[in-house]
Amino acid sequence: MIGALELGIIYGVMALGVYLTFKVLNFPDLTVDGSFTTGAATAAALIIAGVNPIVATVAAGGAGVLAGIITGLLHTKGGIDGLLAGILTMIALWSVNLRIMGKANLPLLRETTIMTPLKEERIMGTWMSVAAFLLAVLVLKFVVDWFLTTNLGLAIQATGNNKEMIRSLGVNTDNTTILTLALSNGLVAACGAIIAQYQGFADIAMGVGLILVGLASVIVGQALLGSRTIVIASFAAILGSVIYRLIIFYAMRYGLNPNDMKAVTAILVVAALLLPRWGLLKKIPSLRGRGNRAPGQLAPDTQPAPVATPATTAEGS
Repeated sequence: MIGALELGIIYGVMALGVYLTFKVLNFPDLTVDGSFTTGAATAAALIIAGVNPIVATVAAGGAGVLAGIITGLLHTKGGIDGLLAGILTMIALWSVNLRIMGKANLPLLRETTIMTPLKEERIMGTWMSVAAFLLAVLVLKFVVDWFLTTNLGLAIQATGNNKEMIRSLGVNTDNTTILTLALSNGLVAACGAIIAQYQGFADIAMGVGLILVGLASVIVGQALLGSRTIVIASFAAILGSVIYRLIIFYAMRYGLNPNDMKAVTAILVVAALLLPRWGLLKKIPSLRGRGNRAPGQLAPDTQPAPVATPATTAEGS
């Protein structure tokens, strides 16, 4: 179970990235399936080449940022539908990832990675490693929370909520869309790099279907905790990632065929979407209040006053 907790917490980084696009920006970004593998491939190739694993992980995040920018440019400047733009980038990244790795699989078992110190101290697979991963992810979560409360972050929230309204106030929604896609895929790619070092290999197919996992994490977490504030909504994404991994762990432990994992994930997402509508989760007030929404999900006529701040900045410039 500790291994499932470790994976769930690490995948929380990916869930934060998915949260930024699907919940804050309201953008259906399928680039995730490709950028996750891009991060893993970039980190693995650099580590094998002798680059410091921390530098390799940062570079992997940068590769994800580039992937997000490409999707954003295709959508905003090319006028391509957001869903199709993500699919096009995802497909192209398959070939890019093969070029980066040179083959379908790169082993890292004999290489020094960011996980090596934990293994040498024999704390990998213990509650100490769980605490270390959780602390790191929570720090990242609070950085994301802080960013979303800045003027730029408020502009991003407004872009996802009502693009026409915030554009009329002087905010360049193309720039906020591209920036959010870049940040999201940067987080996803960094997660891919960490997972590759955790598992000891990078594989060309490791990102296939990952967007469904990200959606399951975000939707399950917010079905339980709601999204009254950004702090709760982002924490719900991480919690959902851990819950998802625990569900898969126990399902496989009690006889689930690994070939059925995707179907189970789809059923989990459907259940998380339908149960709140049926009012079942409202019977647990300690977990979920009625009508909880993050600022980025408010109806246009209930948008809080701080949204006007970016417009003021734009006019002053």
